[in-house]
Amino acid sequence: MAAPRFAPSRRGSDPHYLSPDVVPDAWTTDRLAEIDGLQPTGPALGYPGPDQGFILKIAHHLRPRICTQTGEHIDDAVNGSIGIALRRASMMSRAPVIHDLTIALTIWGWFDTDPPVELVAIRSRVFSGVRNLGHHYGVARTIVDAVPETTLRATPEQISLLYPAQWKVLSGASAFEADHA
Repeated sequence: MAAPRFAPSRRGSDPHYLSPDVVPDAWTTDRLAEIDGLQPTGPALGYPGPDQGFILKIAHHLRPRICTQTGEHIDDAVNGSIGIALRRASMMSRAPVIHDLTIALTIWGWFDTDPPVELVAIRSRVFSGVRNLGHHYGVARTIVDAVPETTLRATPEQISLLYPAQWKVLSGASAFEADHA
């Protein structure tokens, strides 16, 4: 390939690639903070996945569709549902998409202008204050962990057919009924 006129060439330099004289040692996990093996799992460790920050853009897009009742805050709905959406996305080993958050908001009735009274009573109590994740991270994790895996593996169309008739099963709300009783 010809070099452009403005590119200087040094006389005597070899224009071909040469590998380095020293080959580095093989990489090993020998530093203290490195994870040896698979990603750790357990209580409060969450569900890591790629490009999770994109969920904030999706949430901003869906925010106008969220319907809150008296005493509820839209940021509680968003922050409580984002974790559910991220869990669904990470189960599928991908970045979050709009369907993840749509399912999360649907199962808790956040798109419903007239949700069941019992649903509103439970979600008002459970989601209260989740907008401040620094203080309510444990509550947010409980909301996420309560949702059954079958719900997360369902399509948005399947969820739409089951909500509102089976909202307790879809959201795992029965876990929160026992807390309140």
